[in-house]
Amino acid sequence: MRVLSSNCLRTQQEIDMAQPRDYKAEYAKYQGTAEQKKNRAKRNAARAKLVASGAVKKGDGKHVNHVTPISKGGGNASSNLTVKTEANNSSYPRTKRGAMKAAKKGGKVIGRKK
Repeated sequence: MRVLSSNCLRTQQEIDMAQPRDYKAEYAKYQGTAEQKKNRAKRNAARAKLVASGAVKKGDGKHVNHVTPISKGGGNASSNLTVKTEANNSSYPRTKRGAMKAAKKGGKVIGRKK
């Protein structure tokens, strides 16, 4: 993909390489906050719980999914934890054709209106 920048066409990769990512600033602004440290500890505890039960193991490529997300008040109860593949846990709901589904309505994900 080509992007217009500085009066010339450059690829996004060229732009990204010209502006290196500032990891220290990202950590200070977001990842290092007390709230995010607590959330990360909860995610790590959930993974450890499922490793101990034998549901997942290190390097298996599986993700521990919170049915009710931590950000919405979900905890690490066994009933709130499931194991998913990376593709199923890291993607938005899709239609059969691969398009993103519309937002939830009444508890169900519905397809886009045409």
